[in-house]
Formats: sequence, structure tokens, C-alpha cells
Amino acid sequence: MGKDRMLRFVDVARDMPAKRPPELRARDFGEIYGEYADEKAAEQAGRCSQCGVPYCQSHCPLHNNIPDWLRLTAEGRLREAYEISQATNTFPEICGRICPQDRLCEGNCVIEQSGHGTVTIGSVEKYITDSAWENGWVQPIVNAGERPESVGIIGSGPGGLACADMLRREGVQVTVYERSDRAGGLMTYGIPGFKLEKDVVMRRIRQLEEGGVEFRLNCDVGGDVSFAAIQGRHDAVLIATGVYQARALPEPEDGSQAIVPALDFLTASNRQCFGDEVPEFESGELNAHGKRVVVIGGGDTAMDCVRTAVRQGAVSVKCLYRRDRANMPGSQREVANAEEEGVEFVWLSAPGRVGAGGAKGVSVQRMRLGQPDATGRQVPELIEDSEYLEEADLVIAALGFEPEPLPKLWGVDGLEVTRWGTVLADFQTHETSLPGVYACGDIQRGASLVVWAIRDGREAAQAIMAQFGAATAIAAE
Repeated sequence: MGKDRMLRFVDVARDMPAKRPPELRARDFGEIYGEYADEKAAEQAGRCSQCGVPYCQSHCPLHNNIPDWLRLTAEGRLREAYEISQATNTFPEICGRICPQDRLCEGNCVIEQSGHGTVTIGSVEKYITDSAWENGWVQPIVNAGERPESVGIIGSGPGGLACADMLRREGVQVTVYERSDRAGGLMTYGIPGFKLEKDVVMRRIRQLEEGGVEFRLNCDVGGDVSFAAIQGRHDAVLIATGVYQARALPEPEDGSQAIVPALDFLTASNRQCFGDEVPEFESGELNAHGKRVVVIGGGDTAMDCVRTAVRQGAVSVKCLYRRDRANMPGSQREVANAEEEGVEFVWLSAPGRVGAGGAKGVSVQRMRLGQPDATGRQVPELIEDSEYLEEADLVIAALGFEPEPLPKLWGVDGLEVTRWGTVLADFQTHETSLPGVYACGDIQRGASLVVWAIRDGREAAQAIMAQFGAATAIAAE
């Protein structure tokens, strides 16, 4: 039966869920992709070749059992597909929405390499777990028995939440310390709703609360509570703060035009979508409405900014990137979505000073790609006498993030960091230089993907359980 429903990639073309027209989706922050109908999900899952070496699985940071749950979906065994998906991924419905599948599982699909078009893995993953929520298959966390050990987790992003979930399933007492007023980290305030609607994140957080995870919101470590106090309250501590310090451009000398950090802009927009009172948005400081907007950067955060500016009613939106399209780090799928929505990309353009000479905009110098460096990537070179002014009313810098100096902020002696400022920790056990203290996610590996943070959090939970003398309690992936 299974074979009859699989290997259909020759006869069945790749077909993504319907995407709302650009002129409609650019008016709101709803997700742009629709949901598969049951028959369409089974059809698309049935395109999987069930290859002997599943490169989709090996290129997934979580090593999800993708061929297995595709086969089960094709056979209509949806609940089993969900159970297998959930076994390796704490938040499959979130990864199905925001993972850059074109760079990970789908980009390494065998039938994609043979020219038949990749299986729509991410859309099927989203469909499976959304169906599980609708059918009541996603159950509250249940453990075999409460344990006496306690773990404090600093930060409620994907890494911290994944660790909290795994530990509660083992009966460990878990407290999450979050300096914001809502849990979820960048999933809540950094990623726009058109990629990840907020009720998807909030229901997972409610599940964790109902399962016994304690959240202490508006709790700033180093201010409201000391790191030493957290250490004293718990048997182990996980640092999962993420990286929030924005890389910045030089401010104009005369202060005539401020440069807005990407995260400030995105957070204000997300808060406004929650219905919060956001003075900076109402004043226009962090609102693109009626403005010429320039976003500097080529990563996924830059894509979030340009597409948010479109929805806020910007007059024009341009994205400046110093390399070409083929060399940008952001998802090509997101670039295509942005272009459909009216964003203009200015490739091979290096920003200079904002508001130079009192002008309103960004000084830009054109670039060309030179010889490859040691990594094999071509180095951008300035073209002499090519400078021009890109006019703008709002300039947003999306140049990436760096870690905050945690040892200094928290007054912690002995917490070692790398030369990049990330917390130094083992990449398998996630143990830091301090006994009983672990780190995971971006604060350990640098700014990265949600799926990597989830993997780190699950691994950290396994290591913490080993510390508690329960080395086999959580199965290794």
C-alpha cells in the first residue's frame, strides 16, 4: 500500500500551498501561505522517493525522520506522522513555517537534484502539526513522576523552551526567567506575523505553562535578580538569552537622521499587532507609513524588515546589499516574496554615512565582486567614483546581532566567553566553564536559526539529566 502511494515525483508536480496575492497580503500581517487540503498534502508527500540515503534528514539540524512522516502522510496515517515528527522536534509547526527549507532539507532533496522539483517538506510538516492541534492530538506535558531537581533557564526563546519542554517531560522542576513581558523571544517579537502568526507561539507557551513550567516575566537578570541568586535556587542553570546587540552603522555627525536598529523596528511592529500601546510607533519613529524606507543588509532579518515596511504603508522600500543576489545569506524564497510585494533590491551597493552632508538618505558606493577569499566567497570591492545618495526618510540597519557582555552585565566571575563574545560551552554537552551551568542557542553559537536553537536546547536537556544521574532518560538523537 505504501509503495503505491509513494515515488510519484515523476507523475505529480511540486505544488506549494496557495499563496495569497501580493496586493492582498501586503495589507495585513496574516501568514501568506494557505493550508493544504488533506488530499493535496497526501499527494505532495507521496512525491518522496524514499531514497536509501535521505539527504533531507541528514541536512536537518534536528535530523527529523522526514521520509517516515512523509510516507505516513501519503498513506493517510496522520496521527502517526505527527508522533514521529514530534519525537525529534519540539516545535514542528514553527519550523514548518520559518525554517529556510530551501537551504536545508528541501535544498538537499534527492529528486530536486534530479530535476523533478523538491518535495514540499516544510509545508507538509506545518500541515501535520496544525492538523494535530485541530484534532486534539497535542496533549499537555505528562511525566512519569515529579523529580526533586530544579533548573533555571535564562531566556525563553526556542532553545530555552525546547530544553524546558524536555526537562518537564522528565519531571524536573523548571523556572524560565524572561526579561520581556511575553515569552518566546524572537519568535514572539522578532519574527513578523506574516511568517509566524503569534497565536502559534502563544499556544505552545500555554502548553508549557499547563505542563508545569514556571515563567517569570519582566525579570531582568543582573537587575531584578542576580545570576548568583538563580544559581543558588537551582541545581542547574541554562543560559539561553540569544544575541540582541545590533551591529550598527556610524550615526550621522549632526544627528540629523537616526538609524533604526532592525529589532527595534520589528518589536514595535509586533507589539502593535498584539494590541499593545507603542509610543514609538504612534509617533512615527518606528513606523514606515508614508515614508521612503531603506533597509541595509541581506539576511532574513532584512527580509522581515522590508516586508514589514510594505505592510505599514511605506511609499517605497529598498534593500541595499553589498554582494549580489546569488551570494546573499537570506532565504531566496523570502527574497522572491519581498519582490512580489514591491520591494526593490539594490545589489552590489555598500552604504556609507547616513545623512552625510545634511542630506536625507544614505550615501551609497557601488561594488563589484573580486577574487574569492579563503572561504571561497568572492570579496566585494568598491568601484571608484561611484558614490551616490539613496534618498530615505527611514533607514533601518539589519546587519546582524552580537552577544551582550554577559559576565560584565551579570557580574559573573569565571564564565568564559569566546573572542566573539559568545558563551564558551561544549557543543555536545553545552557545559560552560562554570559547574552546573549550561548554554545553548545563539548565545553559544552566534546568531543562527531557530531550528539550531531547538537542537541545542534538547541536547542541553539531555546533558542536564545526565548531571542528575539519569543519562538514559532522554533518548539521544
